[in-house]
Amino acid sequence: MPTITDAQFEALFNPRGVLIAGASTHPGKFGFVSLHNLLASGYQGKVFATNRDGAEVLGVQSVADVADLPDGEIDLVFVCTPASYNPELLRAVAAKGVKAAFLTSAGYGEAGEEGRKAQDELIALAESLGVLIAGPNGQGVVSTPADLCAQIVAPYPPAGGIGVASQSGNFVSSFMNWSTQTGVGISRAVSAGNAAMVTVPDYLGWYAGDDATRVGLAYLEGITDGRAVYDAFRGITPDMPLVVVKGGATAGGAKAAASHTGSLAADDKVFDGAMRQAGVNRAATVEEAFDAAATFATQPLPKGNRVVVMTTAGGWGVVTADAIHESSLDLIDLPEDLTSAIDEHLPPRWSRNNPVDLAGGETRDTVPTVMRLIAEHPDVDAVIYLGLGIQHNQGRMMERGRFYPDHGLERIVAYHERQDRRFAEAAAEISADTGKPILCATELATADPENAGPKAIRESGRLCYGSGNRAVTALDHLWRYVSWRRRHLDD
Repeated sequence: MPTITDAQFEALFNPRGVLIAGASTHPGKFGFVSLHNLLASGYQGKVFATNRDGAEVLGVQSVADVADLPDGEIDLVFVCTPASYNPELLRAVAAKGVKAAFLTSAGYGEAGEEGRKAQDELIALAESLGVLIAGPNGQGVVSTPADLCAQIVAPYPPAGGIGVASQSGNFVSSFMNWSTQTGVGISRAVSAGNAAMVTVPDYLGWYAGDDATRVGLAYLEGITDGRAVYDAFRGITPDMPLVVVKGGATAGGAKAAASHTGSLAADDKVFDGAMRQAGVNRAATVEEAFDAAATFATQPLPKGNRVVVMTTAGGWGVVTADAIHESSLDLIDLPEDLTSAIDEHLPPRWSRNNPVDLAGGETRDTVPTVMRLIAEHPDVDAVIYLGLGIQHNQGRMMERGRFYPDHGLERIVAYHERQDRRFAEAAAEISADTGKPILCATELATADPENAGPKAIRESGRLCYGSGNRAVTALDHLWRYVSWRRRHLDD
């Protein structure tokens, strides 16, 4: 594989100017959508477009010939032209100083022997010209530090610390959709497509040195050089956590991968073992992968695996305890001094055990006070808080009912809303003060995202987990990464 320079990656993710090649006046065409998304995302660099008729598109005056564009002002070309035109296009844009090209064009390695030959010839040409090729058969590139959304689909996510690289464009969209829903932002995202020149590990390697990125999140379908992937990932994980989800684990999935991006699936057991040795956090599902990455991006790493569950919902405490026992985490026995300290704030009927079931003894200050007592204890490494949003859930029902705002309902609804917002804010504040992860979980995160509790978590930039089980799985990813670092970096 060719060596990709930092200057080429900078051209892809932080371009001074962008050219949309094959811009279209038809709002259903890639050449229109990509230009629209680039402009709508607020990109502040210079924007250029080519169109065979020289038409004006979305206020941008296109040119029919690349030769009519200025020299030295364009770093990135976003290619929406047919494969047959691309060699000529590459020569023309390279002469203008372009250092990176993203190709949406299909008909390459995924299209059989003839397509693979065309792909090889294109990459050889790009190497000779000094142009990075992202794709082909890709969806786009997003870079929130540069306000860049050069892609043929929505959405444009909030800014944050997750760097995404995927062999499937659909999963780039999925991760960005979850980012938009949860408020946990993304730094960079790229659809590698056929990864003819730049592979998923290549992108992740660049993210590891990127100040805007805290965690790498990847989807892989197939691996042609397993040793190279292992070596690349093993070189990244000492400095940045990696979360990977892999398709093609079954015979049916492998066949689908071959037709999707021309990928060859690796033996799944071998892959799994190699990822563990490399310190990569492999996720079983796409949802789990996002949860884990979002947790790495927004929570401090735990110093140990000792967990206390605090709950206002007894049943959720039980199933969350079960999940912890199935993980590498430790649901500790409450230390006597911590039990005594909690006794001063809860009625005698509280659980006096872990999970700490508040047993309906919550007053205005109970949740933040008990949460701080737990988190500040030296025998506790992490806290999972269940039941956020219950008070405002009742308030939401009162607000929608026929008796509102009379009978004192307006006052109590406002109180419930303030309380759940306060609990969410306390979790973030106490976590920051103690340097310990505090994960908040409630089904209201998805059932009613406008509930004050989940909404406040979202506004803080942290993830509100849809269940206690999901919080446990995410925290387990953090602890397994910490454990791997201790074993391998201390050797």
